[in-house]
Amino acid sequence: MKYAIACSAVIPLRPEASEKSEMLTQIMFGEHLEVFGTVGNWANVKNAFDGYLGWIDKKTLIEIDEKQFQKLNEPEAIHVLQELYSFAIDENNAEYILPAGSSIPNYNSKDLTFNISQKQFKLKETPKNNNISKREIICNSAMHFLNSPYLWGGKNPFGIDCSGLSQVAYKIAGIAIPRDASKQVTAGESVSFLSETKPGDLAFFDNDEGIITHVGILLSPNKIIHASGKVRIDTIDHQGIYNNELNKYTHKLRVVMNMIGDN
Repeated sequence: MKYAIACSAVIPLRPEASEKSEMLTQIMFGEHLEVFGTVGNWANVKNAFDGYLGWIDKKTLIEIDEKQFQKLNEPEAIHVLQELYSFAIDENNAEYILPAGSSIPNYNSKDLTFNISQKQFKLKETPKNNNISKREIICNSAMHFLNSPYLWGGKNPFGIDCSGLSQVAYKIAGIAIPRDASKQVTAGESVSFLSETKPGDLAFFDNDEGIITHVGILLSPNKIIHASGKVRIDTIDHQGIYNNELNKYTHKLRVVMNMIGDN
């Protein structure tokens, strides 16, 4: 196996080939992977979407060939689901739950079918295809996760971290950004003042050592949605995020970045 596609809703990616190893991130349904080798039930993979490396249970994968892998590197070959969750059935009528941000390869919008290698699937409902701006899609997608619990490495409605929220919301809008906040901050253009920001810009926050530790999505120049304990909306100003429930600042603002290139 040199190439594969993830065929489960969300799959833990771990730094070591062990269930006891921490979860670094999650591989979403339909994301295609390069496979470097296997050890027992584990495959050492790189996610083509964001370049993340780690170990994944190989039972969750369907093998594809290099030609299929290269085709999936073309953006038009993949449809990304916007709904918080969707359902699909395979050729044996087994049902799959697909969270927001899942990749649907080889999608046929006429009959709602798609295939992974030789395995056939069909979505149970027509997916959304909103004719709105990327910024609106980003903000709307993030709002779908409101009150989802915080989970280190999580990227789905039942557990998500701060950079997972921004990455999934941007993926739904058709924009690929790195997985971790420390890498996301290098991918855009800085915005000098909050008053000059637009909805969907990313705000980054650092610790006392100047290390980026948190990210959130601006809904307006003074409102931010972010994952901290849970996905929540808080006030932001030039100092940082102010939590009205705690009556204090919880995160120190470092920089705001435009990742879309339209400021």
